[in-house]
Amino acid sequence: SSMRTDSPRTPLIRREDQVDESVKKRRRHDRQGVADRLTALHEIETFPAWKHAIGSSSCEDVLEDETIHPFQIPEEVELIVPTTDDIAMPVSTFRAWMLGILSCIGTSFVNQFFWFRTEPLSITSVFSQIAVLPLGRIMAATLPHRRYGIPGTDFRFSLNPGPFNKKEHVLITVMANAGASSVYAIHIVSIVKIFYKKTIQFYVAFLLVLTTQILGFGWAGLFRKFLIEPATMWWPSSLVQVSLFRALHEEDQRPRGQLSRNQFFVLAISCSFAYYLFPGYLFPMLTSLSWLCWVFPSSVVAQQIGSGLKGLGLGAIGLDWSAICAYYKSPLATPWFAVANMMVGFVITTYIIIPLAYSHNLYEARRFPIFSSGLFTQSGETYDTSKVLNGQFELDLTAYANYGKLYLSDSFVFTYAIGFSSLAATLVHVLLFHGRDLWRLGTDKFRNDRKDLHTRMMEHYKQVPISWFLFFLFITIIVSIVICEVFNEQLQLSWWGVLLACALALLFALPLGIINSTTNQTVGLNIIAEYLIGLLCPGQPLTNVCFKTYGYYSVTQALTFLTGQKLGHYMKIPPRPLLAAQLMGTVIACTVYLMTAWWLLSTIPNICDTSLLPVNSLWTCPADHVFFDASVVWGLIGPRRIFGDLGLYKAANWFFLVGAIAPILVWLLCKWFPKASWLRFINMPILLGATAFMPPATPVNLTSWCIMGFLFSFVIFRYRRAWWQRYNYVLSSGLDAGVAFMGILVYACLGSQNISLDWWGSSLDGCPLAHCPTIGKLVVKGCPLPI
Repeated sequence: SSMRTDSPRTPLIRREDQVDESVKKRRRHDRQGVADRLTALHEIETFPAWKHAIGSSSCEDVLEDETIHPFQIPEEVELIVPTTDDIAMPVSTFRAWMLGILSCIGTSFVNQFFWFRTEPLSITSVFSQIAVLPLGRIMAATLPHRRYGIPGTDFRFSLNPGPFNKKEHVLITVMANAGASSVYAIHIVSIVKIFYKKTIQFYVAFLLVLTTQILGFGWAGLFRKFLIEPATMWWPSSLVQVSLFRALHEEDQRPRGQLSRNQFFVLAISCSFAYYLFPGYLFPMLTSLSWLCWVFPSSVVAQQIGSGLKGLGLGAIGLDWSAICAYYKSPLATPWFAVANMMVGFVITTYIIIPLAYSHNLYEARRFPIFSSGLFTQSGETYDTSKVLNGQFELDLTAYANYGKLYLSDSFVFTYAIGFSSLAATLVHVLLFHGRDLWRLGTDKFRNDRKDLHTRMMEHYKQVPISWFLFFLFITIIVSIVICEVFNEQLQLSWWGVLLACALALLFALPLGIINSTTNQTVGLNIIAEYLIGLLCPGQPLTNVCFKTYGYYSVTQALTFLTGQKLGHYMKIPPRPLLAAQLMGTVIACTVYLMTAWWLLSTIPNICDTSLLPVNSLWTCPADHVFFDASVVWGLIGPRRIFGDLGLYKAANWFFLVGAIAPILVWLLCKWFPKASWLRFINMPILLGATAFMPPATPVNLTSWCIMGFLFSFVIFRYRRAWWQRYNYVLSSGLDAGVAFMGILVYACLGSQNISLDWWGSSLDGCPLAHCPTIGKLVVKGCPLPI
């Protein structure tokens, strides 16, 4: 099934159509039992899609058939990922590194610049993926072909090894991915400088940012065997870029009466580019069309229910792609079962639990907005943290006793409670549904006859030894401990806190990776990290956020690295240049993100301070507000005074138990009703964690996301499979790129000059009463007097 000669320029080609026809016939028709299916799997070059492989198998088959499940290629992967490779194609070239570095710098700057906006504009690596293509081809046409050598060595290279190819393009995009990913430790810089109004030195901030990012490499390397090599760990978001690479580099025969993928991409990016001028500048209300607010302009309750940004978003719809993907990944790249779980979880939490709690005034909730990440006093006023903070960044217990307890909106309380349940559900779900597979992968040495086609093809390249990743892990942990000890006055975190954070990351990295790689959604580790260190170090907000960043975000960064590794796996990029590109991109991204944030925080008046900013200002920093509020809840006040025996919300701890029991019930239902195959698609970590990002995400973000996911991942995938295979991921790329280009253009031409429009459609929501309380005597500006 492979052809290779001694010539280094001969490509290695592997195709499924070279498999013997008799074997292909048996694969299609032999579905009588596990033994027969296993025989077919061992005899063919590539495995069939999981849906075809199990046919009408039941839920019990999935739980008991430990011979097949982890090695079958999902149908989406079979439809999109190429099964050929040219091992002689140049990868690590001068132009790849030059364009990769430039694209990483540009993407990092733009993303951090827009992150402080009310609706953050997230520029994905698709922007760079499109922008560098003409540049790469220009360099291929103009650079000299002459080979250069380094004196005293045998190393020789050429500035122009031939036509600009897709593997160079992938390497550039991997570096741009580092810039497209947020740098979480920047939030620490923001809250220290803006909210706590304290000082942190630039070099301290840089070391903190760099170590928290690099730490993720260690976790990624430890679990690469479990999260990259198995075919069922398919990382859906990678398919968007794979599809675009194929559209840009491969010849595409246009079907009669249809567009080629290249033509369709040009059409998609052009329409997206032109349309985003409306929600991005001319008609911002398209971000959230909350029609209930228009029908009932003087009703607080109606606006609380109907507001897409400040309420429950019932009936609200967003026609803004940047808002749809602002907090959740592309719905076009998310499998339908994950979308369905998100929809069910969102409806239960947002339209059943929160309204019931609010209407019954649970925890005096009607004194506060129904949907808010704000912190309040009992009377409904904003909680002034400066009144309970001493000069050492610690809680003043006497001042706290005099000022009173901290209150949260019901939506914020249930955000935390849901986070408790989704984390517990993740551990139990992975243990029950993936435990056997993981044990076998760890003890069976992943025998060659069970490796899928793509894993076997990657064995032709030099692999990255596990010792390299262990080295990164060891050095980064040591440096992190030194930083926290030497600059303890600015960071507060002690050496044992770093080690505990690493232990937490080690425990959760694999379970969270499995959820992410199969559903395209992430379960946040931040809540349990905040809870744990809050109990151990109450009254120290910086200790809390630094611990959270080392424990939680290092895992998130590991998942980002693994996504890039899987993209390289699909596109057959040699692992060592791929790792070097990721490292280079990470260091550049850390530097650019921090410098950009430092500049904005120093130059924009009253940035993030909503009480002083002009009405409809874009610089409200919603994510930083949530980060600050979390530092107060978990760090300054502490979980014991909020969710513990001294707090108001101790009942939320029962959600840990709910989350642990829920996957067990699903597993038992699969055992009791083996013919109900749909039960295996219930994913409790995703269902329970559907609203974990709300706030800062808003209901309209998720309702619009679910609608798009239903249309493309279910309707079109099921009834227009050929169209979906050809255009779905290309459309996602085109929408991302068009929004990115127009967003930058609008700011460069209009936003930077403070040229804005002021009319009815300029309001982001059109629901001015949605933030009002519905009980109590507090007079809120712009609100009718509560009864």
